[in-house]
Amino acid sequence: MEQHRYSPMDQSKYEEDRSKNCVLESSICERLTTEPCWLGIDEAGRGPVLGPLVYGICFSPVVEKQKFGEMGFADSKTLTEEQRESIFAKMNDALDLLGWIVEVLSSAYISTSMLRREKYNLNALSHDCAIGLIQKALDRGVNVTEVYVDTVGDPGKYQAKLKEIFPNIEITVAKKADSLYPIVSAASICAKVARDQAVKSWVFKEDFAVEECDYGSGYPGDPKTKKFLQDSFDKVFGFPTFVRFSWSTAGNIIEKDGVGVQWEDDEEEEGAKGTPVLSHFFKKKDEKAELKRHRFFTHRHLKHVTAL
Repeated sequence: MEQHRYSPMDQSKYEEDRSKNCVLESSICERLTTEPCWLGIDEAGRGPVLGPLVYGICFSPVVEKQKFGEMGFADSKTLTEEQRESIFAKMNDALDLLGWIVEVLSSAYISTSMLRREKYNLNALSHDCAIGLIQKALDRGVNVTEVYVDTVGDPGKYQAKLKEIFPNIEITVAKKADSLYPIVSAASICAKVARDQAVKSWVFKEDFAVEECDYGSGYPGDPKTKKFLQDSFDKVFGFPTFVRFSWSTAGNIIEKDGVGVQWEDDEEEEGAKGTPVLSHFFKKKDEKAELKRHRFFTHRHLKHVTAL
């Protein structure tokens, strides 16, 4: 499968990073491997500054489209948590009719991916995750002949990208696909239930009073989320791993309240044969101008404070 994130020499790094994500999946019955299947893709948790982003896929025999549609699927955002869990339970009682796979991308994975030197935004990350899940279904032997995707970015370009990678599969990418195609609605429910469970059962490794934490919806505008960010922030070590530190909401707190750091290496003179010190990589062309602050330091709560 072609990847779009790294150059060929970095492919092993891509696979290493992806292998750290949590993948959950149902059993796959024989008919899913022998009969033509349609497959839907959707995500949950794209906007929050807290918690994982979860991508889900669901697949079912094409001949069962009507029966599948009668299971009451809908866009997960229009359902209550209880309704989503009830439908998800029905799905797991009907594994002779369908299968599902979800991938849970941690906050740390999202942020470190977005802050790599190579340009890699959230859309590209989402595309790669969707591509990987389609390939995973194929690797499991699912006979995928149709794919329906709730778009991320321009639908036409996304569809062309998927078609190039999977030329033998009929691809449909559309806005609001989760409200148009039951198979995408089912994927949406899988992703949302998985994210809800991940957030509720999150185990904090950091030392603070977790039992008193109420982080609200996780969206940047939520007052409870804002309070959690302020309360959980350490001026030296930054945020707990539950926080997406690449989000501007978190970055602004780091910028405002984080402790500035100056590297000892910056005080060293150039080594033998003109080897430049670390700080030289962050200078502007005008040697008299103050040093740029590289985003690595900004988002890792380390500030480059002074010029040499």
